[in-house]
Amino acid sequence: MSAIDTLPPLRQVISDHDLVARKSLGQNFLLDLNLTAKIARQAGDLTGCDVLEIGPGPGGLTRGLLAEGARRVVAIEKDQRCLPALEDIAQAYPGKLTVLNADALAIDPLEHLTPPIRVAANLPYNVGTELLVRWLTPPEWPPFWDSLTLMFQREVADRIVAKPGSKAYGRLALLAQWRAEARIVLSLPPEAFTPPPKVSSAVVHLTALPEPRYPADPKQLERVVAKAFNQRRKMLRAALKGMAPDLEDRLIAAGIDPTQRAETVHLEQFCALANLIHA
Repeated sequence: MSAIDTLPPLRQVISDHDLVARKSLGQNFLLDLNLTAKIARQAGDLTGCDVLEIGPGPGGLTRGLLAEGARRVVAIEKDQRCLPALEDIAQAYPGKLTVLNADALAIDPLEHLTPPIRVAANLPYNVGTELLVRWLTPPEWPPFWDSLTLMFQREVADRIVAKPGSKAYGRLALLAQWRAEARIVLSLPPEAFTPPPKVSSAVVHLTALPEPRYPADPKQLERVVAKAFNQRRKMLRAALKGMAPDLEDRLIAAGIDPTQRAETVHLEQFCALANLIHA
């Protein structure tokens, strides 16, 4: 019998510990252990890796990650009510699970992790995008993580993998695709969760590239992209007005028609423009 087989069903865990999901914490629990195991497998071979998990809740995905052979799981959980349920999992997998009762936005877990490191999480809806942006914009690259396997609302997942010309294409797509390979690997309906959210969800797998696809100063690229999409309906010569005295010449030099809108401009062109404006 494996360690996971000694643990009670998640519905029983929720009942025993009175774990009613809280909207204020962005909680929607995934109770189907077949699904949590499937998500864990999307993170790849975990046998030689430490895994960082955010918002484990009652521990469905945590069980899947440990059952898939993760060397160690460091789970950050803000909700103290979930700690006894996670302690039961820690006892079933001695020395393999460290639970940090903390806010994921306010803690640096790296002192508890040893490379190679992967991140896998059913992210709380209210902090998911902010965490992703932090992981994609560290001071130095490559980052501490080799891959991210993250669940988001479907709308956010679509924005991460969007291509030019689509309504979902914007800052998040450019940040993700500049430094990582990003793809949707799993879709989940609302009824997979307790309580069911009002929207569908999807799991996105991102693999860090050794270096960005195209050379660009990160801060300058972020500045150009943010300004371009802040007024996405405007032509770029208007949306980026004031960024350079000879803006139209620089747009043309980057291969961009000044009358284009941001959602039609490719990543390589944004990088070229950032370099030209930075120069």
